[in-house]
Amino acid sequence: MFEKISKIFEDTGVFFVFLGNLFKYWFKRPLRWHLYLYEIELLGVNSVPVILLAGLAIGMIFALQSVVLLQPFQAEIGTGAAVAVALAQELAPIITTLMLIAKNGSAMAAELGTMRVTEQIDALESMSIDPIHYLVVPRVVASILVFPVLTMLANLVGSLGSFFISTTLYGIDSASYTDYMFNVLKTKDIVIGLIKSVVMGFMVSTISCFHGLHVSQGAKGVGEGATKAVVTSSVAILVADYILTTVMRPIFFGR
Repeated sequence: MFEKISKIFEDTGVFFVFLGNLFKYWFKRPLRWHLYLYEIELLGVNSVPVILLAGLAIGMIFALQSVVLLQPFQAEIGTGAAVAVALAQELAPIITTLMLIAKNGSAMAAELGTMRVTEQIDALESMSIDPIHYLVVPRVVASILVFPVLTMLANLVGSLGSFFISTTLYGIDSASYTDYMFNVLKTKDIVIGLIKSVVMGFMVSTISCFHGLHVSQGAKGVGEGATKAVVTSSVAILVADYILTTVMRPIFFGR
């Protein structure tokens, strides 16, 4: 047990050293713009179909549940507002991040882990190319940029899914639905979700790259590194979501 606790503290220390090196190379030249554009396409553009399906599904499901809960109070008109606020502040950032952890976080860890065990990273270091500058920084920057965009996409399709369910299955007036939704939904609700998505994008990319670069030798080590990246990232973003909500609620809502 004490060995496990000691290993946790040791890994935490190594991770913070990794973060320090990451920030050291953040603006170091050359920036290699082609790597940034490639990662944006890989992490962002290629993830659009997954986010569209996930956002649409969560919006429709939440609308179904909300209408059932609000019907006894004859408050079905509030379905759109409830779904929109929940999506903006919580559901869209969380669902988007979890989908990207499964798709991109595991891929980052596996790719970097494979490069580590096949000594490609050692080859980079032998050519005086720092792997953090060359491999990690583009992935982290791309994640910070694409996570908010994909979160907004999930917001949009989730709201459309909720609108479709509410107006077609339950006969809620479309004009009343949208008017009430836009009266309740505020810009700060969207800003909160975007801030969360930026933080989560940074966390997922750094945790995944860290576990990828620090795998043990062999194929088993690569698999374990990818698994650790997914599990650690998933737990970390849920904890971060609670902390960010606790911190930002007094700032944006005064309570």
